[in-house]
Amino acid sequence: MAGRTRTGAGAAGQAIEISALSPVAGARAPGGRPTIMDVSARAGVSRMTVSRALRAPHLVREDTRRAIERVIAELGYVPDRAAEALSTRRSGFVGLVVPTLTNTNFADAARGLTEVIRREGYELLIGYTDYDENAMLRHVRDMLARRAEALVLPAGPRGPALRGLLAAETIPIVQMAGLASRPVNRMVGYSNREAGRMAARHLMALGHRRIGALGAAGDGLSCDHRGGERLDGFTEALREAGRSDALVLRMGNPPVSFTHGAQAMGHLLDQAPDLEAVFAVSDLVGVGALMECHRRGVRVPDDVSLIGFGGFEVGRQMVPALTTVAVDFRALGERTGGMVLDLLAGRPDVPRVVDLGVTLVERETTAFRPAACAPP
Repeated sequence: MAGRTRTGAGAAGQAIEISALSPVAGARAPGGRPTIMDVSARAGVSRMTVSRALRAPHLVREDTRRAIERVIAELGYVPDRAAEALSTRRSGFVGLVVPTLTNTNFADAARGLTEVIRREGYELLIGYTDYDENAMLRHVRDMLARRAEALVLPAGPRGPALRGLLAAETIPIVQMAGLASRPVNRMVGYSNREAGRMAARHLMALGHRRIGALGAAGDGLSCDHRGGERLDGFTEALREAGRSDALVLRMGNPPVSFTHGAQAMGHLLDQAPDLEAVFAVSDLVGVGALMECHRRGVRVPDDVSLIGFGGFEVGRQMVPALTTVAVDFRALGERTGGMVLDLLAGRPDVPRVVDLGVTLVERETTAFRPAACAPP
């Protein structure tokens, strides 16, 4: 599985072979890795106590736990999670599939998710799809084959093969980074459509009339559903206000990037030199668009107002700083992790949908049109 980190039961087949060849189960082979028996012998405690100190340290006396930790550090002992998975039939990992690794917001969400599930001894196995539905299907199949105890997947439409695969599963499945009116599984996210509408309302409130937007089109094999929903919401808000959506530009394939933003902005400026404002479907696109404006001598926000989505760190550091519709992706991961743990523990009344909402963060790339400031 490309772009993932192997943890848990990823080497189960190898562990079985080694165990079968070992003369005594748990014994340390000459020059081999230290075993749990080596730790228990040197620490002067039972193997079960060592196991408990690793899995539930709060159940072990502090002086005993510290002695075990000291021996583990001295020996360089690494627990054999594959063998543990065979004996307990638990892999100890949660699978996460993200659309891309170039988006730092997904990294923030993964970090928040990891920190929460680690409190209960779970680790994260990550795969990425580059917005390819077939890659999503492969990752899910692989994670299920490795006995993932829960799955966290990006929100969005699913093909029939993946829908059928997930419908047959009994493990917790949580969709993240979007909302649906009728979720198939649990969902933690925000409304991408509302994010687009919020951006359009902000630009129109500033008095802009020639308003465009930048996003990806996709080619049938790859599609950014969440970005598409943001553009849909943006377009809807323009139409409801009686404004034209002719400058809403969908070009290129996901994942979007700085380069994509620069190229799309150049295309839009060539098409509409009198452009007044632009919504970028991601801050990555927004930063690229801003740099293209700098290259062309287009002043932001004096000539063109610019707003992005996501609340990326790079947007805060740009000159001028990028106005954006932001989501707390760290909190998104934490709430998702909490929901996963609640489902794994069988807790009642776990909500089906958690909406974290979106927030307009006004910075320096949006401003009133001069005509909008003039007296009537």
